[in-house]
Amino acid sequence: MKKPILLVLICLLSLTTKIYGIVPSDYIKPSVVTPEGAWCWFADPRALHYENADGSINSTYIGYIDVHGNVKAMQYDFNTGEQAEVLVRSYFQPDDHNNPTFLVLPDERVMIFYSRHTDEPCFYYRLTEKKGDITTLGEEKRLATDHNTTYPSPFVLSDDPNHIYLCWRGINWHPTIAQLSMPDAQGEIHFTWGPHQLVKSTGARPYAKYQSNGKDKILLAYTTGHPDNEMPNHLYFNYININKKTVEDVAGNTLADISAGPHRVDKTPSYGEKYPKAVVDAPTQWRDWLWQVTATPDGKPAIAMVRINDAKNSHHYYLAQWDGNQWQKTFLADAGAHFHQSPDIEKCYSGGMAIDPANPKDIYCSVPVEGANGKHYEIVKYSVQADGSVKSTPVTVNSEKNNARPYVIPGSEASPLRLIWMHGDYYDWIVSRQRPGYPTAIWADYIAPTVKTDTQKKLLAGKKRQSFAGKRKLGDFSLVVDVKQQDGAYPQTLLAIGNLSVALEAETLKPIVRVGQQTYKSSNRLVTADSWLQQNRSTNGRWYKPSLHKKLSYAVVYGDNVISTYVNGLLDQKIAISEPLKGGNCSDGKLYKRALNQQEIKLLVR
Repeated sequence: MKKPILLVLICLLSLTTKIYGIVPSDYIKPSVVTPEGAWCWFADPRALHYENADGSINSTYIGYIDVHGNVKAMQYDFNTGEQAEVLVRSYFQPDDHNNPTFLVLPDERVMIFYSRHTDEPCFYYRLTEKKGDITTLGEEKRLATDHNTTYPSPFVLSDDPNHIYLCWRGINWHPTIAQLSMPDAQGEIHFTWGPHQLVKSTGARPYAKYQSNGKDKILLAYTTGHPDNEMPNHLYFNYININKKTVEDVAGNTLADISAGPHRVDKTPSYGEKYPKAVVDAPTQWRDWLWQVTATPDGKPAIAMVRINDAKNSHHYYLAQWDGNQWQKTFLADAGAHFHQSPDIEKCYSGGMAIDPANPKDIYCSVPVEGANGKHYEIVKYSVQADGSVKSTPVTVNSEKNNARPYVIPGSEASPLRLIWMHGDYYDWIVSRQRPGYPTAIWADYIAPTVKTDTQKKLLAGKKRQSFAGKRKLGDFSLVVDVKQQDGAYPQTLLAIGNLSVALEAETLKPIVRVGQQTYKSSNRLVTADSWLQQNRSTNGRWYKPSLHKKLSYAVVYGDNVISTYVNGLLDQKIAISEPLKGGNCSDGKLYKRALNQQEIKLLVR
């Protein structure tokens, strides 16, 4: 009897493995970076790890946008163990194409770029006041262009450390590049060369991915056009040589002088014969799209790409690698069809791919997997072996919702935080009356240290509070106020304590912190982009009427001569002051005789 029972158990184990998957022994339960956030995959780096030579900076920055139009960023400081979520820009077009991208300058300050989705002729950016610390962002700046913009990808290369190179989809909806000055004393940047269109395709909207070699070249991979509109859709690769200002093929042959005009691309056999080293994939029965371009340790390019059939209901992931003579393409996985819940739009939206730049043979993919909670898109690592075979290892298992658009954080080789992705429901790339957009969370493969929280410790009330407010000089404190609307408007003054007050600028509804005679205005308005929910799905360049927060919590925290302000738990301003804070009358709200941390403030918002 023992043998039949053993066979049954083996069969059950095999069935369980096939349906649910075995959880690896080294499996780490994912953690939540933020409960509300998303990104597209054509604006990068959407996250970045930076560690300087002396170890004084060791931080990871992750950017995203939520359905309320809040452009946000999370900072993990591995030296201090602190974690901070920053409100980069409120009331922005609620569209996942508008996720922020990061650049660390040679002086180690961090720049954050963002723009609307193809319908406004400018970029926005903010620059940190302190090295490596995005909690010290300066005021928002605007870089005007003469064409609409989207997908900013910024670089600084060692051969030209005095300029920023910015790539985006711009002129004629095509890949575009410009050289920018470094920020001046006021944080302003300007064009010093360009903008220039890089290529001219027979397709209407080539989709491009960029990555630099850090020295003298920017890798450029792009398609003929959008796979929805192109059948077949081809994939190309070029170098941008920043010293010569030329477009080159993978062998270094010059294809175009950028200043003189773009390189002309088409998907005819004659183009492939004339420029054989510019074509990565020229299928006749597939719609190509791409997810990433990177360089292997030996300097050769590698591309994460997907082939989509004519009906757009069958997606297949490939790794394309240049071996010195030709592009070798390795099949990785069946990617299913589009990953999202809207059956009638964006059928070319695969779950997503991400190459590990430190180990380019490792590719993280979002694929449909049958699990304990039904079929959902899971993150799976595919490793290309020396013999060309592919090994798969699950990263997420038995998920209750989809996991999509994975991203391996550049520069994170020695960091415990390497992989991030979107988790949750996804309906559309923009919020509209037709669909609620992208109510996803951002997850990571890293569990941050637990921060101690206590929202009762040193909470002041009654006589103790009066005594505290009467002091000539205030020590550390926190004041958290639930802002109530009056006749559909916020009160003019949000809070006050002694010689510190926070009022609203009437026209913009931006908070203005006043300490004595000094004022500090926020770059963010205390409104949301929820009004897009009442409008038709469109990128028409309009700014719809802002919506007041349904619930608004505003907090001021003072400690170490720094005032930090929070909007619904998000860090808005960080102000170093020299004038002492004095006691006096205090607004109603929760007053603490200590500086709360951000996690405590978020608990009070709930």
